[in-house]
Amino acid sequence: MHDSVANPYGPQGFPLASPYLQHILRARVYDVAIESPLDPAPNLSRRLGNQVLLKREDLQPVFSFKLRGAYNKMAGLSGAELAQGVIAASAGNHAQGVALAAQRLGCTAVIVMPVTTPEMKVRSVAARGAEVVLHGDNYDAAYAEARRLEAERGLSFIHPFDDPEVIAGQGTIGLEILRQCSEPPDAIYVAVGGGGLIGGIAAYVKSLWPRVQVIGVEPIDSDAMSRSLAAGERVRLDNVGLFADGVAVRQVGEHTFALAQQYVDTMVTVDSDAICAAIKDVFEDTRSILEPAGALAVAGLKHDVQTRGLQGQTLVAVACGANMDFDRLLFVAERAELGEQREALLAVEIPEQPGSLRRFCNLLGRRSLTEFSYRLADPRLAHLFVGVQISGRDDTERLMADLQANGFACLDLSDNELAKLHLCHMVGGRLPASAGSAREQGEELLYRFEFPERPGALMAFVSALHPNWNISIFHYRNHGADVGRIVVGVQVPAAELKDWRAFLAELPYQHWEETHNPAYRLFLGELSGPLPVLAGLVQA
Repeated sequence: MHDSVANPYGPQGFPLASPYLQHILRARVYDVAIESPLDPAPNLSRRLGNQVLLKREDLQPVFSFKLRGAYNKMAGLSGAELAQGVIAASAGNHAQGVALAAQRLGCTAVIVMPVTTPEMKVRSVAARGAEVVLHGDNYDAAYAEARRLEAERGLSFIHPFDDPEVIAGQGTIGLEILRQCSEPPDAIYVAVGGGGLIGGIAAYVKSLWPRVQVIGVEPIDSDAMSRSLAAGERVRLDNVGLFADGVAVRQVGEHTFALAQQYVDTMVTVDSDAICAAIKDVFEDTRSILEPAGALAVAGLKHDVQTRGLQGQTLVAVACGANMDFDRLLFVAERAELGEQREALLAVEIPEQPGSLRRFCNLLGRRSLTEFSYRLADPRLAHLFVGVQISGRDDTERLMADLQANGFACLDLSDNELAKLHLCHMVGGRLPASAGSAREQGEELLYRFEFPERPGALMAFVSALHPNWNISIFHYRNHGADVGRIVVGVQVPAAELKDWRAFLAELPYQHWEETHNPAYRLFLGELSGPLPVLAGLVQA
């Protein structure tokens, strides 16, 4: 509980009734929604030493909880309002919920979606009879257009989270969890985007069982609620990560923030690798594939168990959606092992002499290789980029200690984004010294960029580069996400560095300089003589 908010409990520790309690009890959701099961996760429970239960909102007719709030709001509209029609802005799950509700209630629906929305989601919404309007690169642009069309056409706007009736509809999940548990659970973990889901669940649960912890989970790059609660006011993020697109919200709602301040115990943040590992965990227990936002609560549960050392407790995670794009599965599979700490990525320096590679393989023992790239550094040394199966962080440290004790300098790249996203597909080439002197073309600079993934976006980026700047490295890979990721090596003459920095400042894309990243220096940096030993890079 956050100390800065009013105590919602009476002097004897009993809860004061939430004003949402009656709204949740009266919510009309079961015309379209099912009472989703609360399923045990035996494999995850055994590994974590706790009873883990999954609230299976992924089994709803639109594969997401969103239809609860949308239908409850729309069922309360007047006949005249329904006759006029409704409008919503959404990149996916809320859109499908509104479209299904409109279909059941016999009204028209307009859904404004960003142009970056995957085709599968657009088709799913259109198949339910809704009019789809594609507008803007992100939710904010789609939201603004929806508000404009609302006024122009006299439609009723259905907010995805910041509406009391939408919140009450989502709160029926909390009602079901308490009814389905023989004893109240110790904690309920809930994914947080705009806050409608956790607001509704927390308002209901805390009104009946205040000792049940309600814990919100956000991606580390979309943590608007965590930052807002810490600041005591709603914070607006400049950028949000799009991997878990279902919770990619720059600012939480006014109603939902007030509920979180009053009822949410704490917030947990996790990275994309942890989300991928959670998707795999749920698949192993249920044979169902959650979308990244849908697995967020499971990732947060695992993180909290590890951080606080929880044992023997009953923990519920709301599996809130399964609208997974098929193209993302390769990325999820690649990153799941890293997120579960079952794979390590290492850079290893070996002497270029007979028997070195054999000695290296012997030191791996029974560990299996998942990635192996070899690059001759100079006549004396070679560099390996290695993925190896491990049984946890401690196992990685033991392996590295064994390698270093036997003369193989090594560096752990498991948390290095450049290595994970790009380097594993690029090892094998360097910029030769003859490619242009530093005086003529400039030293090579390396940057990572992210941009909205839409037709023509990649070429627009390339076209914006000044023709005087020599592109020495360029790697792009479609990860099946709403964001494109590229790495660019560029030679900029010293006299034009100011222009280059101005170009970067004006780009509407996130970017990170990687010129001094040790992974780049080891495998892709300019080859103009003997490289420093890897141990020196570690010290640097």
